[in-house]
Amino acid sequence: MAFPERIAIASRNQHKLRELARICADWPTAWVTVETEDPARFPDVEETGETYLDNALLKARAVAEALGIPAIADDSGIEVDALGGKPGPRSARYAGERASDEDNLAALMQAVRGVPRGGRTARYRCAAVIAWPGGEELHAEGVCDGELVPKPTGERGFGYDPIFVPNGRESTMAQLTDHQKDRISHRGRAFRALRTLIPS
Repeated sequence: MAFPERIAIASRNQHKLRELARICADWPTAWVTVETEDPARFPDVEETGETYLDNALLKARAVAEALGIPAIADDSGIEVDALGGKPGPRSARYAGERASDEDNLAALMQAVRGVPRGGRTARYRCAAVIAWPGGEELHAEGVCDGELVPKPTGERGFGYDPIFVPNGRESTMAQLTDHQKDRISHRGRAFRALRTLIPS
């Protein structure tokens, strides 16, 4: 099987599209996105799965079938040990179904407010998938461990990045350059692992 000549990105999230454009810049393919095609052709998929992988597959399968070409997707979240691994797959909806990044960030900060510094360990986890219209699928996972800090710092990144300090770093994810973040992020690790699984 040859590497797909065209691959769709099953996402409408502008932050994620920009990250994937950087992370997957060396993939030998032409990218198809809501920015290059009629957005109406991209199904709006509800993330009803129990796991990151479930949700990523729902999105990739739907877009692959709708466009008739392979599609990549991911689902990711933050897992806080003091909260029993929550928010997890509910990270994007932690403060409610229509919550903004700011709402979710505020809710998580409130949830860990009384947790001492040594107990605020956490990790970002990402499941990355590619699905073909015929049903073939491949998937990989990436993890970035770290801890939460009480005060948001940094203007870059999105989601929970302003309070997440990766292990081995002194800065939050929102303070890192794009290159620094992509090299260690859960999404970067997941999609680099996925790339090695796709036949060339």
